[in-house]
Amino acid sequence: MSWLTDWFTDWLNRSLIDAIMERFDGMYDSINARVGEIAVDVGQTPESWNSDVYSMIRTLSETAVIPIAGMILTFVMCHELISMIIERNNMHDFEIFNLYKWIFKTFAAVYILTHTFDIVMGVFGLAQQVIGSSAGVIRGSLNVGAGSALADLRVMLEAMGTWELIGLWLETFIVSLCLQIMTVVIFIIIFGRMIEIYLTVSVAPIPLATMANREWGQIGNNYLKSLFALAFQGFLIMVCVAIYAVLVQNIPSSGNAHAAIWTTAGHTALLSWALLKSGSLAKSVFSAH
Repeated sequence: MSWLTDWFTDWLNRSLIDAIMERFDGMYDSINARVGEIAVDVGQTPESWNSDVYSMIRTLSETAVIPIAGMILTFVMCHELISMIIERNNMHDFEIFNLYKWIFKTFAAVYILTHTFDIVMGVFGLAQQVIGSSAGVIRGSLNVGAGSALADLRVMLEAMGTWELIGLWLETFIVSLCLQIMTVVIFIIIFGRMIEIYLTVSVAPIPLATMANREWGQIGNNYLKSLFALAFQGFLIMVCVAIYAVLVQNIPSSGNAHAAIWTTAGHTALLSWALLKSGSLAKSVFSAH
């Protein structure tokens, strides 16, 4: 019966080797594709990322939000005019220059309201210039593979025993599953940021309608801080990708398959964590609530 045992062991080893080689060939495809798309996605403005969604958001904002913002602007400026009149002894000490100042502030507020989307796109246009410049600084390939030292992987696998092959097969299965999950996480982070941008842009007229008032202006100021944080979050994401591009060049090249796949998984997990933290870091930098 020894020949049967030898045949079964040989068949099992060959099956495991073929499975491991196949998994190594496609293990990094999804994560390479997703990381390669990050620079393209974060470097686009809301209008260029998806023109149809942007057009819908702008139409909804102009038809539903701007009228409300106009009412808020009217209330805010009337409240400021009344406060300005009564604060100087019920107009007994009223200076005519204050009326001209109020007219100018009202004109500025109306101009800001009617050019809301120009202001918003200007913020993202500025951020796009910074992100575009940072993209050229990234050095090294973003593609992760088994490494040049693993070109003779099959020879190395054939020298392994059955239990070691089973262990490596389980490792590749777990790491491959983890990389797929992290690919989804990266997708959610990048696309979630764009959805957050569209939601923030859709209500832009309301906070900007308060900009001209000294008391209510904090709403508009905080909104602009949040807008800058969202825009320049893309730059922080590019920094994360640049660090990742450097780290993946240092994947072990000693022909150790175990070290290579787990190091790759660790770098990718680090990238996912850094991308997840980029939003809160951007808001902290710009003091946005």
